[in-house]
Amino acid sequence: MDPSIVNSNRLYLIVDLEATCWDGNVEGLDRKQTVDDMEIIEFGCVIAEDNGTVRDYRSFMVRPQSHPNLSEFCTQLTSIAQSDVDAAPVYQSVVPEIDQWLKNYKLEGWGSWGNYDKNQISAEQRRHNLAPEFFSLSHMNIKQEWRRGKVNSRSADLANAMKYHGLSFEGTHHRGIDDALNIAPLLRFTDL
Repeated sequence: MDPSIVNSNRLYLIVDLEATCWDGNVEGLDRKQTVDDMEIIEFGCVIAEDNGTVRDYRSFMVRPQSHPNLSEFCTQLTSIAQSDVDAAPVYQSVVPEIDQWLKNYKLEGWGSWGNYDKNQISAEQRRHNLAPEFFSLSHMNIKQEWRRGKVNSRSADLANAMKYHGLSFEGTHHRGIDDALNIAPLLRFTDL
């Protein structure tokens, strides 16, 4: 899509990450995972207008470095195969790709469904001393903003939030790009 198209609606970047994960203890450690153990394996990125219209989207796969072999649990949860991450560039190479892709868009901010994505990028920034340029923009917890004023929405996951508005989830749950694309239409029901 042509980012130079004049549009009066504000643009936001929606980010949904997938990361290495384990069902139980971290590989090689005798404890549960934290964001400092996990590594991003997919940046699902959607540029959307404040009314939920998708202007552009990309999935950036990332090869993990500390724990390069995905757990069976992670593969089943995300549908991301070992071959997908083996063929992907490392985080330090993906960040400039994301920055290049976004350079022609004037973004008001970025958001995610909850704070996990912001916290995971913070962990990667500490680990690599590098974060995508969009990380310096204002972050919006879309889930929290969407919940405002809605009855019985305290535990709303993405699928239930969509059902609340008569929308159906399309794609694969826990796949970054699919989750981000499904968050986009909820922007029109969110006070940005």
